[in-house]
Amino acid sequence: MRILVVDDQRLMREGLATIIGLEAGMEVVGTAVDGRDAYSQVVELHPDVVLMDIRMPGMDGLEGSELILKHFPETKILILTTFDDADLIMQVLEKGVHGYLLKDLPSEAIVSAIQTVYNGGTVLQPDITAMLLGEMKKMSEWNPDKSHMVNKEEPDGLALLTEREREVLALLGQGLNNKEIAESLSITEGTVKNHVSNLIAKLGLRDRTQAAVFSVRHSS
Repeated sequence: MRILVVDDQRLMREGLATIIGLEAGMEVVGTAVDGRDAYSQVVELHPDVVLMDIRMPGMDGLEGSELILKHFPETKILILTTFDDADLIMQVLEKGVHGYLLKDLPSEAIVSAIQTVYNGGTVLQPDITAMLLGEMKKMSEWNPDKSHMVNKEEPDGLALLTEREREVLALLGQGLNNKEIAESLSITEGTVKNHVSNLIAKLGLRDRTQAAVFSVRHSS
């Protein structure tokens, strides 16, 4: 697994590179100081996973992620930041990144998250999901001009989903992976995978990250 670490703070950048480099099956192929530098290194090094900070001088992580995914859509991007702003999180997830973590997590949780996105999963901390739900509902209630943040009307695509697919969608919005969803609903991981594929197709979404964002947006 080839990994690129992106952070404008040298201590954080080198610390993460050292921790990740000690893990079996993981190789840090490079580090970058901002979004533009990250894109240049993706072009040159073709990493599997980019661990991306969000707030950086120059090109930030939001712009850098968008640029990388536009030209290298197969690259997995995991945001690791100190910022837990709801609007910022929604923006970066809608660009197609595969997860959003806060830097106060233990190193083993960060390593596990990298493995999850590398294997095609989505990483959303439950407390971040809860914060998103709460903040977006408050925005909708306090400022009607921002009512687009939470859509109270049921989208047409939801009517196409079975009851089970709706349950799976709700759990995706909570940041659960296939194994956790399977355990929660007492079904097999293979069945969960099929449900996820079906609901993504019915809703016209790109991937499970967009499905998770959709679930958060349209939660009642």
